[in-house]
Amino acid sequence: MPSPRSADHPAVSPPQRDTVDALISQTQRLRGGLDAVRRDTVADLSSTDDAQLRWQRAVCELAVHQLDDLGRHLDELREGLAADPPETDAETAAEAAAAVTAATAAGCAADGRGSSPSRVGSAEWNLLTDEVTWSDELCRIFGRHPGDGGLTLDELPSWVFSEDQPILTAMVTDCLVDGKPIDGEFRVVCVDGAVRTVHMAGEPVLDSDGSTAAMWAVLRDVSELRRGERAVRESRDTLRHQRRIARTERRLAVEVQEAVLPPWRGSLRLPARDGFPGAEPPDDGAALDLAAHYLPSESSARIGGDWYDALELPDGRTLLSVGGLTGHGVTATCGMAMLLGAVRGMAVAGIEPGPLMGRLNQLLAVSSQPSLVGAVCGQYDPDTRTLLWAQAGHPAPLLFRDGTGRPLRSPDGVLLGATTGAAYAQAEERLEPGDLLVLHTGRLARDAEGATERLLALAPRLTAAHGAQECVRTVAEAFGDEPRANDACVLIARVTAARA
Repeated sequence: MPSPRSADHPAVSPPQRDTVDALISQTQRLRGGLDAVRRDTVADLSSTDDAQLRWQRAVCELAVHQLDDLGRHLDELREGLAADPPETDAETAAEAAAAVTAATAAGCAADGRGSSPSRVGSAEWNLLTDEVTWSDELCRIFGRHPGDGGLTLDELPSWVFSEDQPILTAMVTDCLVDGKPIDGEFRVVCVDGAVRTVHMAGEPVLDSDGSTAAMWAVLRDVSELRRGERAVRESRDTLRHQRRIARTERRLAVEVQEAVLPPWRGSLRLPARDGFPGAEPPDDGAALDLAAHYLPSESSARIGGDWYDALELPDGRTLLSVGGLTGHGVTATCGMAMLLGAVRGMAVAGIEPGPLMGRLNQLLAVSSQPSLVGAVCGQYDPDTRTLLWAQAGHPAPLLFRDGTGRPLRSPDGVLLGATTGAAYAQAEERLEPGDLLVLHTGRLARDAEGATERLLALAPRLTAAHGAQECVRTVAEAFGDEPRANDACVLIARVTAARA
């Protein structure tokens, strides 16, 4: 039975939430302290016309913007991609983080500054004397030697990307003509050809009659910051795209699984009283009471290729099979559908379990998508109460009788797809009324051998159960909350008394 989890609404919680909450609290405390410093700076600036205080004020404003950005990024990290709920595992998250780190590191390497923090420089243009004053750090940001001095307002646009020149012109015009503060970004091309993104913040300096006498500004190299933000956006878009693909593939895998696995719910009795369509009515042999259950993996994204099946055959026997392919997703479920169809077709054609396994192995050898498959296939004869079965690298069925359980002795058989030309032996087991067979795909728990031992420990409860469906409930209770890396199936068959 398919997983009860929705294909569209997987459950996942953001990782390391306590750590992120602590970082958010630290950021908020820094923001509060910076607000106090900024208030003091503004108060000092109101009583003086000192360029150093103007620079301090501008730096405070930049720091406020950066802390606000940091707070928003931390909130996003804590909440995850809220608009696009994630369904991904640790590998996807690691890939996204690596993409951000790699993109930022690549940008820093191209800039020739490694991982150094953003640099800040100051400038002042005196409109009365045409004097230009640049700090040494601002000269270095532009790739100029401090001894060369700064650029005039007429020279500055020639260093700016042509697409960004209107931005710079508008900021300078608004400042000089309308007295508006400067706050914006543009890209500059340095002497060495390096491209840097610069954030410019400043305001006009007015003379006694209110005319603009000068313009000062603080310019910050935000190249690394913008590269990091761009890397975050790009990796977030990539991650969302991957999640959309994963959800689509998961829905398809679930639909294939639901279409292929037996549709019956609850218990099933085979051979049925009305027999196989077109065949002779069944004899009054010992039928099987059947029930099955599908147990999903701990990650709802990992839909695998496990199957269970029970089918009445034309000669009155009953086909029992469980198995699983390596891998997950649409490829695994489509491969499972192909194999299950082949098993049913060959069994209906009268091929016994051993030869059937050999032909499945041949089918995998010529498949365009080879994989490894473990499987058990059995055919139960109700007239003689015998089970003829074969296995391919798979746990043996468990037989429960008189309050105890044991695995059947396995005939030889390697994994399907492991080698060409492999031969598969078959074994026969005579059953008694009340006997219980448990076929499982071996992945009920992380430890396959431990899962078998735990199933055998359920012998008193299983043999005392009133039917196969009650046995399935017992197994589901024992393993339902078990953390599993893969999905699993269990098929239970109880031998009934001969019909009168």
